[in-house]
Amino acid sequence: MIAADYRLIIAALLGIGLSIVLIVRVGLHPFIALLCGAFAVGLVSGMATADTAKAVQKGAGDILGGTGLVVALGLALGAMLQLSDGAAALARAGLRWSGAARAPWASLLVALVIGLPLFFETGLVLLLPIVATAAAALPDGGRGDDAKLRLMLPALAGLSVVHALVPPHPGPLLAVDALGASLGLTIGYGLLVALPTAIIAGPLLARFTARGVVLATPAIVPRPVEIEPPAIWRALVVVLMPVVLIAAGQVESLLPASVAPRFTWLGAASNPVLALLIACLVALPLLFGRGVGRRATQEAIWSETMKPAGAILLSIGAGGALKQVLVSAGLSDLLVRVAAGGALSPILLAWGVAVCIRLATGSATVATITTAGIMPGLVVASGVSPEWTVLAIGAGSVFFSHVNDPGFWLVKSYLGTDTPGTFRTWSVLETVVSVVGLVFVLLGSSLT
Repeated sequence: MIAADYRLIIAALLGIGLSIVLIVRVGLHPFIALLCGAFAVGLVSGMATADTAKAVQKGAGDILGGTGLVVALGLALGAMLQLSDGAAALARAGLRWSGAARAPWASLLVALVIGLPLFFETGLVLLLPIVATAAAALPDGGRGDDAKLRLMLPALAGLSVVHALVPPHPGPLLAVDALGASLGLTIGYGLLVALPTAIIAGPLLARFTARGVVLATPAIVPRPVEIEPPAIWRALVVVLMPVVLIAAGQVESLLPASVAPRFTWLGAASNPVLALLIACLVALPLLFGRGVGRRATQEAIWSETMKPAGAILLSIGAGGALKQVLVSAGLSDLLVRVAAGGALSPILLAWGVAVCIRLATGSATVATITTAGIMPGLVVASGVSPEWTVLAIGAGSVFFSHVNDPGFWLVKSYLGTDTPGTFRTWSVLETVVSVVGLVFVLLGSSLT
C-alpha cells in the first residue's frame, strides 16, 4: 500500500467517525450526519470540493431514483396490512393453532411470512404486542417474563433475517442492483440461508438469552382504522404476492426456447416496482372490501404510508451519497487491490465492510447501500458469485445493534426490557444472525 491508500483509509475512518459523533453525541438526524461524513471523506481524501458535491448529488440521486418507488410502495403495502388488521389476524391465527409447546416456532414462522413485504419497524410494531398478549394467554405464559421473551425473540429473529437476506426488502434489493446479481437466485439463496439462521437465532438462542431478563409493560400502538378484519387467506395472498411475482420472473429463463416467448409477461411482472404496485392494487379490495372507497380509510392508508417515508428516503439518500464519495475517492479500487493479493476472501471482506459501517452508522440499510456500492469492481475482478456477496453484505449489515441504531430503542420499547436487557437479548440476537448467516453464506458459496 502507498501513502495515498493510507490517506484514503484515514479519510474513510474520519468521515464515518464524524457521522457517529453527530448521530450519537450531537443527536443529529442520520440524514444530516451522513452528508457531513460524506463531505469529510471527500475533503480529507484530497477531492476538490466541487467534485465531492457532485459525488454527493450523484450518489443520493442514483439511490433514490432506483429505490424511492420500492420504498414508498413497500410502506403502502405495510400500512394496508396494518390498518386492515390483516397481518395481525395472521399472527393471531398462527399462535392460536400452535399451542403452548410449539408457540415459539409458530412465532418465528409468522414473523418470516409477515416480514416478507414489511419493513422491519412495521413488522415489529404489528407483531410484538400480539405475541406478548398471546404469551400471557398461554397456560404457562403469564407466570414469567422468560416465557414471554421466548415467544417475542423468535419473532424478532424472523423479522431480522428476512429484512437482511430476502428481497424485495430495500437493502438486499439495492445490493442486487448494485452488484448485477440475479434477483430470483438471490431470493432462493436468501431463503436457504434465512431459515436455519432464524431457527438458531430465534427459538434456540432464546432459551438462553431470555433467562433472568425482567420486562416492563411494552408500548402498544392502537389500530387506527376500525373495520372487519379480512379473512386470513386474503392477508396471506397479499403478503406472498410480491415475492411470488418477483420469483416468477425467473421461470422464463428456465423454459425451453420454443416455449419461453409465451411467458415473457412474467418477466415484466417481476420488476420490483411493478410487483409491489400490483400487490398494492390487489390489497386494497382484498383487505378493505367495500370500505376501500371511504375517504377516512384512504386518508389513513396514505397518511401511514407517507409519515415514515420522508425520514427513510432521506437516510437512504444520504447513505448513497456517502457510498458515492467513497467510490469516487478510490476506496472500491483499493478493496480490489487488497483482495487481489489473496489476503482475504471477497465474501468475508464484503461482510466485514458491512459490519464496520453498521457499527458506525447504526443503520442496516445504509451499511448495505454503502458496501454494495463499493464492491462491484471486487466482484468482477475476483469472479465471486454476486448473489452470495449480496447475502454476505446483508448478514454483515445487522451485526450488533447498539445505541446508535434507532431499531435498538424501538425494540427496547416494545420488548419492555431495560438497556442491559436489550443488549443481552436483541443485540446478541442480531450478532448471531450476522455470524451464523455468514457461516451459511460461506458454506453455500463453496457448494455452488
